[in-house]
Amino acid sequence: MTTKLPLRADHVGSFLRPRSVIEARAHRAANNISYEDLRAIEDKAIAELVKWQEDLGLEAITDGEFRRYFFHTDFLLQLSGVEEHGGIAKAFKNDTGTDVHFAPPKMVVSGKIEHVKPIQRADYEFLAKHVTRTPKVAIPSPTMLHFRAGRAGIPEDVYPTMEEFYADVAQAYREEVADLAAAGCRYIQMDDTNLAYLCDDSHRADAAARGVDPNDTPRQYAKLINESFATAPADMIKAIHLCRGNFRSSWAAEGGYEPVAEIMFNELDIDAFFLEYDDPRSGDFAPLRFLPKGKTVVLGLVTTKLGDLESKDDIKRRIDEAAKFAPLEQLALSPQCGFASTVHGNDITTEQQAAKIRLVVEVADEVWG
Repeated sequence: MTTKLPLRADHVGSFLRPRSVIEARAHRAANNISYEDLRAIEDKAIAELVKWQEDLGLEAITDGEFRRYFFHTDFLLQLSGVEEHGGIAKAFKNDTGTDVHFAPPKMVVSGKIEHVKPIQRADYEFLAKHVTRTPKVAIPSPTMLHFRAGRAGIPEDVYPTMEEFYADVAQAYREEVADLAAAGCRYIQMDDTNLAYLCDDSHRADAAARGVDPNDTPRQYAKLINESFATAPADMIKAIHLCRGNFRSSWAAEGGYEPVAEIMFNELDIDAFFLEYDDPRSGDFAPLRFLPKGKTVVLGLVTTKLGDLESKDDIKRRIDEAAKFAPLEQLALSPQCGFASTVHGNDITTEQQAAKIRLVVEVADEVWG
């Protein structure tokens, strides 16, 4: 049984933004430069990033999410009927013991959800033009339109029933996936914080208070994601990344995958699951016992939150531990998350970022060949 992934070494998608892109975005926000000027600066940086990734030995190549401020808002706000409001106030935690107070934006519904224009197509086409390997597109999971606001963020005069809401969201995503497929894209990863948050007792309690049933919701989300991918070509790699929060090297949730694992692995029609396993807050590997044949778990064993480099021996030991619960041929390796889920980036250097990717590539080659 072989994985559909182009290589056993992969990555989640985002990379530290170069100074040129950060400054250009600030100038654009101040209306000092045009959208076309910003785009040209991003183009140059992305072309350089593509070569950087390929030189490091990666096979799946992204644009680093250089064109985004947040991993989710820049995409979701291009759907009709979606607005951005303040987020769930949550203290992000880190290894320094100092909480980072940050409320990630939540999406609320103001009208019928519709896919009114291509969202990622132009970005994909630019990426594909520069990639000699496999271009990969990461987009936010459709669950991001529900979890953070719950039913309160979906007006009943717009959507009297949740079934109607889920149907429109899935249709909008199907149209975006179809548009990307028509442009040649064959690797899409959905980034989902919500299934991971439903592994955290405090987030489960918060969700219940918002009217989100923490036990039933994973099954509903699996159905939504499946319907969003329903018309994807048979040769498209469909992946999902579960994230516990990633803002300036801090995180917002903890807890092993046990509460969602059985539903996630068996009811999600997904080829590859990118799972965070960089520290004890992610729990043990026992939930991997639910992984069925034909699917891959990409072990996020190399942290993107800290600059210190893991040892090859430690990474290999942990792969061996994971292989006690899922066949080695159904496993792969990646960093635990993106290096910059927001424009702010994590508190590491570009040199440390490169060393992390190089480590993933070298260990994957030594383990799987």
